Amino acid sequence: MTTDIPYLICSLLSFIPAIVCHEVMHGFAAYKLGDPTAKRAGRLSLNPLKHIDPFGTVIMPLMLMMMHMPVFGYAKPVPYNPAYFKDPRKGDLIVGLAGPFANLVLAIIGAVIFTILAQVLPINLIVQNEVIYYLYTMYLPMFTLINLYLMFFNLLPIPPLDGSSIFAFFLPVKYLPKYYQVQRYAFPIFMIAVILVPYVLHVNPIGVYLDWTAGNLFDFLFSFAR
Repeated sequence: MTTDIPYLICSLLSFIPAIVCHEVMHGFAAYKLGDPTAKRAGRLSLNPLKHIDPFGTVIMPLMLMMMHMPVFGYAKPVPYNPAYFKDPRKGDLIVGLAGPFANLVLAIIGAVIFTILAQVLPINLIVQNEVIYYLYTMYLPMFTLINLYLMFFNLLPIPPLDGSSIFAFFLPVKYLPKYYQVQRYAFPIFMIAVILVPYVLHVNPIGVYLDWTAGNLFDFLFSFAR
């Protein structure tokens, strides 16, 4: 049980900044493009309570943690109005990419700090100091990986994830009405794939996708510390 407590603390201290920065960057990108909607709604705040979605931020990550699956989720989508953008389709794309990009930057920062510690600190100091030990062996790797999970998870082209607006940018205009029609049914199917399929069939398609994307990028980022 003692090892579960540091794991839980590190998970929360990784996941909360990841989703907060993700959502703030959505709102900030929209604001810079001329849309004040997120600012008026108070969504440019770093206060986690402003961004919590009961299921996506709390219930689903806890379920995945208890099932020892990759921890990922989502926050309340930031409100924005593409009508404020000079080019609504391009603005939608920029806002959609801003959140995953924030997670990529945070992941790189975590890996850089880990690499610096690995190069500078002697191993006996890491082992003897409990704070440094957990920072080095658990928190920084987890912080990086969770940000990568959140980034790639949100790039999936399924509402309310960011990938849906990114994917829409590359669709010809004539197909957009049909795509938006299909979107209404995509998320329930997606949740079945995330929760039910792994439980029943012992096959986790989202986990495979995250291992192939986030896992490989994680290995690359941490290869510089070896």
